[in-house]
Amino acid sequence: MTVLVIGSIALDSLETPFGTAENVLGGAGSYFSLAASTLTAVQLVGVVGSDLDERHLDTLRAHGVDLQGLQRVANGKTFRWKGRYEYDMNVAHTLDTQLNVFGNFQPNLPEAYRETKYVYLANITPRLQLDVLDQVRHPKFVGVDSMNFWIGNPDTKADLTEVIKRVNGVFMNDGEIRQYTGKYNLFEAAREVLALGPQVVLMKKGEHGAAAVSRDGVFVAAAYPLDSVMDPTGAGDSFAGGFMGHLSESGDTSWDGIKRAMIFGSVVASFAVETFGTDGLLKMTRDAIHDRYEVLRQCTMFESLAKPSAAST
Repeated sequence: MTVLVIGSIALDSLETPFGTAENVLGGAGSYFSLAASTLTAVQLVGVVGSDLDERHLDTLRAHGVDLQGLQRVANGKTFRWKGRYEYDMNVAHTLDTQLNVFGNFQPNLPEAYRETKYVYLANITPRLQLDVLDQVRHPKFVGVDSMNFWIGNPDTKADLTEVIKRVNGVFMNDGEIRQYTGKYNLFEAAREVLALGPQVVLMKKGEHGAAAVSRDGVFVAAAYPLDSVMDPTGAGDSFAGGFMGHLSESGDTSWDGIKRAMIFGSVVASFAVETFGTDGLLKMTRDAIHDRYEVLRQCTMFESLAKPSAAST
């Protein structure tokens, strides 16, 4: 199977307590594509300027990412983001954002992409996400990501609500879902989003893992235990890439399939945060994914308790 992603390709400059990196490949579309590509074929729709070094696109191609849907704007500049993390690396401090060609991005899906069954709408405006939904035909599972900027604006929030009504999976972090619903309790907030129609709500919690809420139950996926975290940029998009990549590979969108995909998401995200930029994803292999899957399974497995007898109560 194949997964289609619509999202940004960027040049990132990063600073963490453990080092810096300048003008490395970034953007939600890039992280998602490299995260998913070890598991399934990927189609990427995005936009770049003439300033993006061809080697970055060669990196994507070398990992099997189909760039037929990529737009390159002559004399334009690629989306750039500069950020800093302190020791609490759950919070990114944005130092500079230059949308450049991404600010006028209008996704136009190649005809072959419109039949793809697994679709991920990365963080673009909800109006553009609706436009993409009008272009795809009979997808089996659509996931959507958003951000506080769209949630805080009444007009874009209304568009986001329309998107949520039409997708299967909603990816939000805890701050975003609280802002969207006005509910503090995450599970109460998730059930309010579920009432709009999606199959599952996936709440990203950074170093604390992720939680899924559906009509079939609740599932909590721990983050993979790492000795070193260098750069958390793109962790959420890598989680989504691992999740959607496994769904595409397995074809199983049942509750059991979603729970298993959550673990793949956590494992794949662990490779992303070990190094700066996308380097960790470039070194990731299927065998390494399966090894970490087994480690995480053993870390979170516990036995059931016998029910107390009447005599012991």
